Amino acid sequence: MCVNPNSHSRDLQEGASKYTMYPDHLESNIRPDGREVGDLRPLAINFGSITSADGSSIVKIGNTTVVCGIKAELAPPKPVEPETGFLVPNIEISPLCSPKYRPGPPSEEAQVYSCSLADAILNSGCVNLKDLCITKEKLVWALYCDLVCLDHDGCVFDASVIALVAALHTLTLPRMRHNADTDEREVLEEEPREALTLSSIPVTTSFAVLCGRIVADPTAEEEALATSTITITICDATLSYINKSGGDPVEQELLDQCIENALKREKSVRALIKTMVKNKK
Repeated sequence: MCVNPNSHSRDLQEGASKYTMYPDHLESNIRPDGREVGDLRPLAINFGSITSADGSSIVKIGNTTVVCGIKAELAPPKPVEPETGFLVPNIEISPLCSPKYRPGPPSEEAQVYSCSLADAILNSGCVNLKDLCITKEKLVWALYCDLVCLDHDGCVFDASVIALVAALHTLTLPRMRHNADTDEREVLEEEPREALTLSSIPVTTSFAVLCGRIVADPTAEEEALATSTITITICDATLSYINKSGGDPVEQELLDQCIENALKREKSVRALIKTMVKNKK
């Protein structure tokens, strides 16, 4: 494969050019994609997209697209938590979604997202892992949640949280008969499958500090130029978690604006999911 020795220099020049252009956009309270600094991109959720999975969804935030599939498998519980099942999310950011990524082991970004995703779901109380217990000390459900980014245009973590929550709302588990003495297991196929009980709907919204301004729902280009990021998780109209990385302190007034925007997205996502659950009944 031939590599142009000037390509790296050209990329740096283009990046510098974009950074110098952004202040001009932001001074007019407008971004290159036409949004104002506080505007969120359109959101779309498709439920039950993968028929071979026990629960699934596809989420689009602007051009960013994440698909989630959940497979339920039987497993023994941890000895220290004999009544607790497992929720194991894994996010894959493949080379197909952006030229930024290369084939090989999972990127550090994907690994951090996977750990943070598990924390966001479990810390919000969305899923009670004890509901996944079949027989205490013997048998539980393990939910393997595979998320694949098909198109990366910023806020992949936000899309992943929504995709996993939506997929969990479509999840159904077969009824089981288990003999704890002999470990015989029987799937009661004639009985209706059981939906998982969910107690809350966490929704995450990200913001980027760019040229001294805070922009909501940044694109991949804006994320690359940002000096700092803020992630806000709202759970049932209540502030659940705030994380800020890098940069200078953010004024309380600006932070309040971020929370207000995050509340708007959470409200729309919660309405979409509740409508889906109502229509499914």
